[in-house]
Amino acid sequence: MLQYFISTSLVNAAARARAAWDWVLEASFRNPDPQVFVAPRGRDRAFVLFAVSVLVSFSVPLAMCGCMGGQIVGAIAGAGSLQASPSSVSFGSVPMGTTTSASVSFVNQGSVDVQVSKVSLAGQSFAVSGAGDLPITVAAGRAFNLNVSFSPAAMGSATGELTISSDTAAGGTLVVALNGAGAAAPTVPTPVPTPVLSTLSCINNAVTGATSDSCTVELNVAAPSGGFTVGLASNDAAATVPASVTVSAGSTSASFTAAISAVTSAQTAILTASAGSVAETFALQLDASTSSQPAASTPVLTGLSCAIVSMTGAGTDTCSVTLNGTALTGGFSVTLASNNLALTVPASISVAAGSNSASFTATLASVTTAQTATMTASANGVLEEFPLQLNVGASGLSINATSVAFGNVPLNSTVTQTVQLTASGPLPIIVAAATVQGSGFSITGATFPLTMAIGQTVMIEVTFDPMSAGAATGQLIIASTALTGGTSVISLSGTGDLNEVSLTWDAPESSPDPVAGYNIYRTPSGSNSYVQLNSAVVTQTSYFDTSVEEGQTYDYIVESVDALGVTSAPSNMASVNIP
Repeated sequence: MLQYFISTSLVNAAARARAAWDWVLEASFRNPDPQVFVAPRGRDRAFVLFAVSVLVSFSVPLAMCGCMGGQIVGAIAGAGSLQASPSSVSFGSVPMGTTTSASVSFVNQGSVDVQVSKVSLAGQSFAVSGAGDLPITVAAGRAFNLNVSFSPAAMGSATGELTISSDTAAGGTLVVALNGAGAAAPTVPTPVPTPVLSTLSCINNAVTGATSDSCTVELNVAAPSGGFTVGLASNDAAATVPASVTVSAGSTSASFTAAISAVTSAQTAILTASAGSVAETFALQLDASTSSQPAASTPVLTGLSCAIVSMTGAGTDTCSVTLNGTALTGGFSVTLASNNLALTVPASISVAAGSNSASFTATLASVTTAQTATMTASANGVLEEFPLQLNVGASGLSINATSVAFGNVPLNSTVTQTVQLTASGPLPIIVAAATVQGSGFSITGATFPLTMAIGQTVMIEVTFDPMSAGAATGQLIIASTALTGGTSVISLSGTGDLNEVSLTWDAPESSPDPVAGYNIYRTPSGSNSYVQLNSAVVTQTSYFDTSVEEGQTYDYIVESVDALGVTSAPSNMASVNIP
């Protein structure tokens, strides 16, 4: 902060302007903040504290490049003896995240050498290589080649121009038209999972006498066209089941009936359902019809199931074990295990006394390929299995902002803010391009296309350099294989401010001749040709000079005015430099 300390007497211009001044001028600040402090020195003197602040602006030139577009020159087939082959290049439809290249030859068909001084490119998503160090000389009858590539930044049509500047007689400019279209990246069809037998259960865990029990087989996913056949069996002649049952296409379960014959002694019938290499069992307690026959005292593990049969990405699943009867005093312990490191379960779980089931949580980690994890529950020689399908989670790109506001920015100065991109999901992603639209906005910080690893963060610096006063809007467009629709749009906004000098001062605290207002004067530094800035008396103790120019230095003074228009002597002078 600059500070000026000045003390100067004010001479009364007339009898009515004669006053005893004991007021002090103070400053309100802008950027930067020069201040003028005036110390009181007694009566019949006016002391002005004069504060000046300047809004400083700097100009940063914008460079044109192929990625941002450039000046477009009218297309022609050739320039003098220099001819292009082909005269236009069409890349056709190109999937997002990929690049297509083409070669263009420039042939000197004349009898004298041609010097190529400049190669420039206009049009978003196009790039050129092979120019080497310029200028280059193309001998008569010779040619030089350039490689032009197209990496679509967005869906839809894109056009551009490759311009060659040379010293040929016919204008020296040769233009090759470019066009192409961004297309959606090909999608990989999601494989249809193969159904796996997951559960065999019956309504009743125990039956008495001759009766029947309704049972159900369940799959982890819906059955395909043609259905899914599950084989059935029983180890006890007193419990008979069909040889098989078919799960209808599109369904995940099918029911069948187990016929129970009367038994003379309590026994356990093990029903088995099998499909492929997977087998599920259900223990059915058969009791004698006499009331004096004691029931089985030890429960049997009969089921293992989970709420979710197919998981995408990381997560948890709620699972449970089931007994054919209630656990006795002390509970019933079941051992748990998993055959896949991506699926973790507790080592064991206990069914509380008096209950026939207990729940636990299975934790699943992300996988890079689809696979099946099988968890098992075992107790007293009985084993239950549950297959869980693990699918690859979709890759994602998170962006830390949906809009960027730059606020008020002085003309010819710049303000930069950062947008952060973070890759998420199990697979790397490709950010095809990041482009900016809108006057005064530009980006730096990364080169595209860019492959981002899992968890990688990339910073894009967005700069606002207002070209004119007033509001400006724009967009930052990011194209990626991980974004829905291929692109994400971040809105940009800012306002360009003019240069100005802010003048403030304090009114006198007491005076026999009241002050009616003030006049403000300015002159280029070093000159005594002061010009009054205000067209009417300023009644406030502040004034904004918005007519300053860059690179100038100005001197300011203030005079107080009474009710008859009589002015005091000028205040101390303060200088301000406008960079």
